[in-house]
Order: sequence, then C-alpha cells, then structure tokens
Amino acid sequence: MIRFPAEWEPQSAVLIAWPHETGDFIHLDEVETSYRFIAETISRYQRLFIVCRDDAHESRIRGLIESNDNIVFIHAKVNDIWVRDTVFLTVEEDGKPLLLNLRFNGWGEKYPHDDDNALNQKLLASPAFAGVQSLDIDFILEGGSVESDGRDTIMTTRQCLLNPNRNKDLSKHEIERQLGLSFGAARVFWIDQPNLPGDDTDAHIDTLARFCSFDTIAYTASDDETNPQYDSLKNMEIQLQALRTRGNKSYRLVPLPLPTAIFDEDGRQLPANYSNFLIINQAVMVPVYEDPMDAVALERLAGCFPEHKIIPTPCRPLVHQYGSLHCMTMQFPAGVFQ
Repeated sequence: MIRFPAEWEPQSAVLIAWPHETGDFIHLDEVETSYRFIAETISRYQRLFIVCRDDAHESRIRGLIESNDNIVFIHAKVNDIWVRDTVFLTVEEDGKPLLLNLRFNGWGEKYPHDDDNALNQKLLASPAFAGVQSLDIDFILEGGSVESDGRDTIMTTRQCLLNPNRNKDLSKHEIERQLGLSFGAARVFWIDQPNLPGDDTDAHIDTLARFCSFDTIAYTASDDETNPQYDSLKNMEIQLQALRTRGNKSYRLVPLPLPTAIFDEDGRQLPANYSNFLIINQAVMVPVYEDPMDAVALERLAGCFPEHKIIPTPCRPLVHQYGSLHCMTMQFPAGVFQ
C-alpha cells in the first residue's frame, strides 16, 4: 500500500538550497536576510539540510547564521533554489518511507535544469542520505504542483499537470493512473485556475489552494472586483465549494487575501501570495510581504492550525525571483532519517 503523507504530519527534516552570487537574485543580501530567518527558524524545530555549492559557500553561510546542531550542509550545484520542485517527494510504501526521484524539466523547458534534475542523485551520494530508500520514476512532476490530504486524495491544476510541456504523450487518465501508482491517489481534484501574475510554473497548486487537514482547505482569494484575478479566483472558489471529503461533506474553506501587488524593477508583477506557507513540526511559517493583509492571513491560518505556532516569515525579497516560502523548501516525513 502506498500513501503520500500530508505536510502537517511529523517530519524528520526540511531541505533548502542557499542562493549563490552567481544565481539570478539581484539583491542577494536582502534574500540572504530572509534565508537566515528561515534557516534559523526551521532548525529550532527540526533538522535542516542546507545545499550549498562548495566549502567557500558553506563558510559564507556559517558566517551568516547562528550555529545549530540541527543544521547539516550538503555540497551540490543547482540551477535554481526552488527545491520544492526538484527534490524527492516522499511516500510511504507498506509503512516505510520511500523517496521518489521524479524528472524535472525546468517547468516545461523554460529554464536550464541539468543540475536541478541531477540534484537527487547528488543527495543520495552524501552521507546525510546514507541508507534511505529511493526509486527513480520516469514522469515529470514538480512538488509544488500536487497537494496531498495524507489519505488518498491529491489536488492539482489542469494548467500544470495537463500542460503538454510536461508529459505531452500522456492523457489525463494516464496521468491519474501514474498518480495512483506512485502516490496511492484514489482521487484527483483537478482545479481549473490560471497562474497568478508572475508565476511561471503554469499554476502550481501551492500558490492557490492547500490542504490544512483532511477536511480543511486554505485558498488564495480576492474580494476586490477591480483586481484582474477576481473572476478567476471566484471561479476557483466555486470549484472548491463543490469538492467533497471522503465522508461526502463539504470542505471547510478558508480564504487567504492577496497582498497589494508587488512589481519588479521592470514593472512585472510578482507572485506574492499567502498560500505558499510551510508546515513544520509544531509551527506554520507564513510568508509575509510588509502588507496590511499579512495580519489577515496570519489570523486565518492560525484558525486552521490551532495547535501550531504561526510564524510570520519575511518573503518579499524572494518573490523577485518568482517564488516564495513553500517553493524554496522541501520537507521529509518522520522516519526518513534516523
């Protein structure tokens, strides 16, 4: 039996890839300030793997963050720091963790991705991953494109998984079959929703709607009729209202507002949203953007996770490279690392 654990279940570690001066971030110092907060916060709760390029890069990072026994460095080169989409997805097979190494093609051949696609093999070669069980799967899938309720349901978007720039030769039925074989999905919720402005992932579900429990979904919403995304987000809301739990009940739906639009130096709107939160052991880290809507999102997510500490996490610098908190992290369920 295969099961895809939910993010709120106990975890053994989180992995991030630290940005490098040769990367795409323009204001690296500001980005590293956010990374320092994120790294120090996660490592207070559980093990944190930090992927860095080499000894010099590791030395720089050590000079930025407080020393912590929970932090483990792994040397590997990456094209992008968005490890949500490049690192293993973990399932349980007959109760034992199994790391799935899926193919990554740069979000539909948009960007160079050779190092990202090879990252999992480099992780397996590191002492930190000694003894873990893994399986290579010839299927293109990014972690940010699928949400699991921890039982047998996966939520995704048509715009991403059915996009011909991923698995062009596979039909919807064949993709559902692959999700069933690899993740134990008996149900797939196909949300029809375009990507948010600035999102170049073809509408990853982790920017739009997230399982907070087996019967609760938090989702990106807008009550501003002048917002260009108003109609499409209302349409998504209607789709979410039509979904049913295994007990044939409506989901508890929690709307998360959009922050005021953020633009880059070229006037391009960036994909700032609150659905891109990260659940860790005993806490939920919520991206904030120095916006009045931060407080609203924090309060609503606190209601979704009453037994977790809600931690505002500065992510405004991150969206300048078209991602946020969930995109830059990958959790591993309990039992993967001893």
